[in-house]
Amino acid sequence: SDAICNFVICNDSLRSQPIIFNPDFFVEKLRHEKPEVFTELVVSNITRLIDLPGAELAQLMGEEDPKLPGANSSASGFFRSLMSLKRKEKGVVFGSPLTEEGIAQVSQLIEYLHKNLRAEGLFRVPGNSIRQQILKDALNSGTDIDLDSGEFHSNDVATLLKMFLGELPEPLLTHKHFHAHLKIADLTLFDEKGNKTSTPDKERQIEALQLLFLILPAPNRSLLKLLLDLLYQTAKKQDKNKMSAHNLALMFAPHILWPRNVSTNDLQENITKLNNGVTFMIKHSQKLFKAPTYIRECARLHYLGSRAHTSKDDLDLLTSPGSKELQPLKSQKRSRLDTCHQEETQQRTEEALKELFRHVHNMPDSAKKKKLIRQFNKHPTALTPGSDVPASPAPRRTRSRSFSGLIKRKVLGTPVILERKSRAATPEPERVSKENVHLLQKCGSPAHMSQSKLKSLEGRKEESCRRMRAHLLSKDSSSL
Repeated sequence: SDAICNFVICNDSLRSQPIIFNPDFFVEKLRHEKPEVFTELVVSNITRLIDLPGAELAQLMGEEDPKLPGANSSASGFFRSLMSLKRKEKGVVFGSPLTEEGIAQVSQLIEYLHKNLRAEGLFRVPGNSIRQQILKDALNSGTDIDLDSGEFHSNDVATLLKMFLGELPEPLLTHKHFHAHLKIADLTLFDEKGNKTSTPDKERQIEALQLLFLILPAPNRSLLKLLLDLLYQTAKKQDKNKMSAHNLALMFAPHILWPRNVSTNDLQENITKLNNGVTFMIKHSQKLFKAPTYIRECARLHYLGSRAHTSKDDLDLLTSPGSKELQPLKSQKRSRLDTCHQEETQQRTEEALKELFRHVHNMPDSAKKKKLIRQFNKHPTALTPGSDVPASPAPRRTRSRSFSGLIKRKVLGTPVILERKSRAATPEPERVSKENVHLLQKCGSPAHMSQSKLKSLEGRKEESCRRMRAHLLSKDSSSL
């Protein structure tokens, strides 16, 4: 519950500061409220990275007791009974199962060591046994300790921290996770032919440890984070304290990873793997306590009511650009939208043309009206209600279907081109003005009329218009 409550900073003195959101909030919420769902989600991704047979998977899930190396030998049984005799007198902190109270007491030691990382041989050089016993009794009794008083040395505190970890009933990383850590150490890269190499696959190892740490008990995970942070900072100052990450792993692997009550001979085959595993944890400790991105996304989707995905592969499939299942649906939807848009545009165009024709039809008789009507008649496909003028069928051509092109063809036309076509072609009876109609009636049908007669008719018309304009101009000048 504390991990969930700590996802924001809510301090009255820092109200002006921005709220810091914890990206693992939904992960912690899912772990706290639905532990079974959370465990199944994490374990399914662990088995995707490492191969765990049925028995080892059951041990990881807690369904079977862990089968540890040397557990059936008589020597290990004697060793186990000897250790149990030593731990009969359990204190509140030392020798007891890990609790939040014990972590609170031990955190004083870790905080003090963060201030004294320059001591040479830290965690390797033993401290004074008398001072360590005094400090141990004080921690077990729960009394406050002033470690900065100078009464205790940093080697005393470092040795006592190792003693606390060594007296836990089981290692900090638990017996259930032992086989999983051995498999993580075997994760290596593959070559171009798909064969395993000796090069460790660091990215997969980090991802597997992130998942494995998520299903640790909450007290174990809290103390492990404090401890690895301390060892990481200690290794950064190895030029002063002479303690590298590998040297620190040799000191702490028996306390946090080795199974309890087993001898060195039982682990002879795996000691190198275990030590290297702890070395890797120390070097990459700043990345191991963040949930993988796909686990965060699954937890967030679980609480937002969306479809939760069970693995990283599901998220990769949905986010991949080559998702073939969604493409037909998107194309069908897009085609339906395009069809509806075209039909709506065509309907609006037809309505606009109808309204325009009505407006032209109701105009008073004039040359402009006749010209517009001729343009409408040249396009029989135009919807012109109430048009009694017969339209001759025009040859079908491949034309632009754009909205602007349609309006230009239906309404505006191209006056220059139309005028050239009218001059080149024989005028039809319905497109000739009234004066030309009278002349045609006198001279006969257009079929019997020659080109010279038509030109003379046009010349007379232009001459009469010229005389009328000259007459009007003279009348206006005389009035002025």
